[in-house]
Amino acid sequence: MRFAILDTNIYIDHWERGYYGEALETVRQAYIVRQSAVVLSELRRGAHTPDAEQLVSNLSRIAPTRWEPTAEDWWQAGGIIRKIGDKKGWETGKRRDFQNDALIALTARRHGATVVTADVADFELLTRELRVSVLFVQ
Repeated sequence: MRFAILDTNIYIDHWERGYYGEALETVRQAYIVRQSAVVLSELRRGAHTPDAEQLVSNLSRIAPTRWEPTAEDWWQAGGIIRKIGDKKGWETGKRRDFQNDALIALTARRHGATVVTADVADFELLTRELRVSVLFVQ
């Protein structure tokens, strides 16, 4: 049984722009999709219209399983962010934004899941550092 976590950008681009229809169908056939608590939080934070809030609420309500970062995931994320951020010369804001991606990747790795994302730049860095499985979609 193979699992996947859809990154926040996949939901947003699919809901708002209709992107990734074929890719999502392929993912649904090949994986059991699990919801990341981090992704659900990001989606809720960005839901600024009643329709968007309803989509996020429905997704959260029907999610049979939510995967959350552990204390160890948070600890590891801090080290990874410091290492990559220092190497890249990132400011505080970029490090803060990257934290959620690191938490999603660490959670997926712990469960042996694949992250499905369109965020090539950040997740290529994470795959090199964490050896997490990532499926990039366009």
